[in-house]
Amino acid sequence: MMRFKRILLKLSGESLAASNKQGIDESRLMEYAFQIKELAIAGVEIGIVIGGGNIFRGLSGENKGFDRVKGDQMGMLATIINSLALSSALESIGQNAKVFTAFKIESIGERFTKPFVMDTLKNGTICIFSGGTGNPYFSTDTASALRAIEIEADVLLKGTRVAGVYSDDPEKNPDAIKFDKISFDEVYKKQLKVMDLTTFTLCKENNMPIIVFDMDTKGNLMKVMKDTKCGSLISK
Repeated sequence: MMRFKRILLKLSGESLAASNKQGIDESRLMEYAFQIKELAIAGVEIGIVIGGGNIFRGLSGENKGFDRVKGDQMGMLATIINSLALSSALESIGQNAKVFTAFKIESIGERFTKPFVMDTLKNGTICIFSGGTGNPYFSTDTASALRAIEIEADVLLKGTRVAGVYSDDPEKNPDAIKFDKISFDEVYKKQLKVMDLTTFTLCKENNMPIIVFDMDTKGNLMKVMKDTKCGSLISK
């Protein structure tokens, strides 16, 4: 049995690059596609937001002299590239997927509207939400929280390269402690850098639980849907 009927899956653009650090690693892309299709076959309704850091990050562009607004707009376009790649990968293995955009961009994807998205989800098509929120100064984490709330998801799943939420960076500190469950208030208090504060505030105020888990390990997406011990749950 699946723990959730409808989910919003947040994927990292950097993870798509795998060991290449930039661009899209085709093997990693297909690994993600097969894991996502497995959930769809099980009857889970799936919305996805994917970052664009493997192509361009607006904030890092500002540090190199880019105008922040233009840099963020470039980042939004990067998310559209990744969304199209994931959509194509899913369709190549027989899974229906549709790209929605946060702003008008004809011939690329449908503009996000809740009624159309909800109908599409209920028809078993995976909905990929690209372009962030459509506004500068907001991260794709914030976009994932917004879309999760809008589509009335049961949970926001944040796929990362670590097993959950830790007391410190587990890649730097081997003694870091993993939290199986933690509240939004504790995340604030401990200043844990999992997602930005805007994201946490949106989720807390709208009672949207977050599960952080390791997406890069094959089979973990299905595991987190069945096993309460997989990943870390953030909730009220």
